[in-house]
Amino acid sequence: QVQLVESGGGLVQPGGSLRLSCVHSGSIFRINVMGWYRQAPGKQRELVAGITRGGSTNYADSVKGRFTISRDNAKNTVYLQMNSLKPEDTAVYYCAVGLIKYDYWGQGTQVTVSS
Repeated sequence: QVQLVESGGGLVQPGGSLRLSCVHSGSIFRINVMGWYRQAPGKQRELVAGITRGGSTNYADSVKGRFTISRDNAKNTVYLQMNSLKPEDTAVYYCAVGLIKYDYWGQGTQVTVSS
């Protein structure tokens, strides 16, 4: 089994920055892909960014140039650096990991962008 613990959410003003972290434990040999999803009220959950063990990344068009995903394999941790935050980035952010697809999910952390 794999457990995920997220941290770093909160309230930030437009234009501000936040960094989310997610530590996973358990059967780490099952982990290749790591990513962040988000879900805003009334909207479907969407992939924000993903990263493979080898470092290949992908981003939603809406966050390209503002968000950066990274991982530290030695620490079993994935990060999401979020800069130039906008009100439309407000959502619950979920960490997700897996071997090929995202099989394991965190509990979510709230990010609110508001003045």
